[in-house]
Amino acid sequence: MQVNADILEEQALREVKIRRRRKMKWIFYKILLITIGAILMGVGLELFLVNNQILDGGVVGISIIISQLTPLPLGILTFVLNIPFFIIGYRQIGKVFALFTLYGIAVMSIVTLLLHDLDPVTDDLLLATVFGGVTLGLGVGLVIRNGGALDGTEIVSIIINGKTPFSTGQIIMVINIIIFSIAGFAFNWDRAMYSLITYFLAYKVIDIVIQGMDESKSAFIISRYHEEIGLEIMEQIGKSVTYLDSTGGYSGDANKVIFVIISRFEEVKLKAILDDIDPDAFLAVGGSMSEVRGGQMRTKRTPHL
Repeated sequence: MQVNADILEEQALREVKIRRRRKMKWIFYKILLITIGAILMGVGLELFLVNNQILDGGVVGISIIISQLTPLPLGILTFVLNIPFFIIGYRQIGKVFALFTLYGIAVMSIVTLLLHDLDPVTDDLLLATVFGGVTLGLGVGLVIRNGGALDGTEIVSIIINGKTPFSTGQIIMVINIIIFSIAGFAFNWDRAMYSLITYFLAYKVIDIVIQGMDESKSAFIISRYHEEIGLEIMEQIGKSVTYLDSTGGYSGDANKVIFVIISRFEEVKLKAILDDIDPDAFLAVGGSMSEVRGGQMRTKRTPHL
């Protein structure tokens, strides 16, 4: 009995060590990607936008305006102005999110300080707008995807969103419109309009980075040939399907509903399968799914001879 107890204790200790090792790898991976994202944000600001008087939104946008009107460096302004929002995020959202956010903002601020005296990559306002917006979007998207943020307005919008009927995107948009309007008076309206284009590009790139190019969709199919369709989906697309029991509201007939998760690139193939087996099948494809995890979603395909 003592031997068995020692073996169980040893196995438990081994499992604890494995979990700790996995957690350390997870933390290192997150920090690495947040570091890359923060560096990209700093590069986008200093090498494309700031010297061309093009703004980002949020606290960073306010920092750019102040840095252009005063001798205060952008890196210090960005870090200091974000501290109150970090404290709010720590109390309202969570310790891990707040610490990742603080780390990301610190790295971004240091990068902007190091790059501040360098000339911009281009003086062409359109090129600066496009490449600056894409670089910002990549950076912010990486940080958000890995559990942090690079701007205090994102924290405020998350908190306000939980207490008002307005979405996070709507709140951020209102804040940024106010900031771009201030920029129009502080600099000129051309710069404000370029800033708006930058914000739009960054927003779209953030969306791509967070959701991925291969975003998932849910598909529901109703057909009397559900077995044949399910087999073809598993064979041709390589995705597992789930059969759900259903009853027609009008006819009262019992039937099967096929449920499957597909990417937007696989939607065309799914429709081709339905056209071939049952052109009259009912198909409903849901919008983008923010996250899909767990389950046997990918099957092994049988090689064609």
